[in-house]
Amino acid sequence: MADEINTLEDLKDVVTEAGGDTSVVAEAETIQREPVRDALGRAYATGKRKDAVARVWIKPGSGKVTVNGKPQNEYFARPVLQMILAQPFTVSGTEGQFDVVATVKGGGLSGQAGAVKHGVSKALQLYDPSLRGALKAAGFLTRDSRVVERKKYGKAKARKSFQFSKR
Repeated sequence: MADEINTLEDLKDVVTEAGGDTSVVAEAETIQREPVRDALGRAYATGKRKDAVARVWIKPGSGKVTVNGKPQNEYFARPVLQMILAQPFTVSGTEGQFDVVATVKGGGLSGQAGAVKHGVSKALQLYDPSLRGALKAAGFLTRDSRVVERKKYGKAKARKSFQFSKR
């Protein structure tokens, strides 16, 4: 196929030339995501990273972030973790426009920061579907599935073997 398919119109032309059904292409054109908000005007999402699970609510506000009842800079004292939390707002261009309330359980601080970041990204996308492209391109909507490898029997740790003894 020498022609490149760049738009839905190009795809429709290729499908009709092949004698196929264009209803799939028409369906792809009409997908419009609707904002998902509760009665209080908040968007909710669950974020996960390692063993940490974060429940995140966002609503329009001054940019205040509360994690487990504490301000963000008190709960996540390290600047790196605060930067991780700010990434979804920076990428989507919505710094200081949303208040965040999050509850996090499990894992350590690094995993919890990643879980809140994932939850904020998903909630932003639900609140305003036009932000989905930027968040998806940055990879914030994908759950980072890396977890600690389990220990196997006959091994000292997950992969480390016991010391070899010749005699």
